[in-house]
Amino acid sequence: MTGYVVNFNRRHKRFGHLFQNRYKSIVCEDDPYLLELTRYIHLNPLHRKIVRGMEALKNYPWTGHSALMGTITRDWQEKETILSYFSSKKKRAMTLYETFVYEGVPLGERSELVGGGLIRSLGGWSEVVSMRRKDMRMASDERVLGSSEFVLDVFSEAEQRVKETLKLAGEIKPLEELAKEVTNELGISAEDLKSGGRQRLISRARKMFCQRAVKEMRYPGAEVARFLGVTTSAVNRLAHSVYLDQVYTV
Repeated sequence: MTGYVVNFNRRHKRFGHLFQNRYKSIVCEDDPYLLELTRYIHLNPLHRKIVRGMEALKNYPWTGHSALMGTITRDWQEKETILSYFSSKKKRAMTLYETFVYEGVPLGERSELVGGGLIRSLGGWSEVVSMRRKDMRMASDERVLGSSEFVLDVFSEAEQRVKETLKLAGEIKPLEELAKEVTNELGISAEDLKSGGRQRLISRARKMFCQRAVKEMRYPGAEVARFLGVTTSAVNRLAHSVYLDQVYTV
């Protein structure tokens, strides 16, 4: 298998594992880009002449359109979001959605939905050139499909999350130190915390420890489980139960 990938990469001037860079995801602004992008993607088999006609597209298994139309059952596909744009009643929503898709057939290839971020957001190169001539500027990114304001909002939120993550990284304590902090607060020993005892105070300490380690400091449940000598599922159950600080005053 390695030999095949090496030869494939040499032949096609690629690098990495076989499916590297095969797929791409973008952040999409709901209104109006989500519906347009959905229609464009679902019409691809028709535009590429893989299927002929809307009836064939409805039964084509390799796009989400067939699931939205109810001809193919696909439990893992989320369908309600798209259909809810058309009607709260499922059958009417499907009818209106199908009409919307059909109206996109004459539009053909949509360069504004496949090009770079700025091209997509403005609707094509002609709009980009027009703005440049007017010395107008617009925020854009190839990973984002949406308006200038939406692009700025996305990156502002991402920057805030990075700051929070970096702040959190500086606050993470070793599990041994956290255990000492919790046991000192509740007046028990570290041995008690790891004992597996079911006394009320010990159970409370174990829950507090798991919640602070997993929810506040983002330790993996498996690492906390190894420290306590319990199962990962037990740690995750304690960590995601009602948060202690909301119930007790310690």
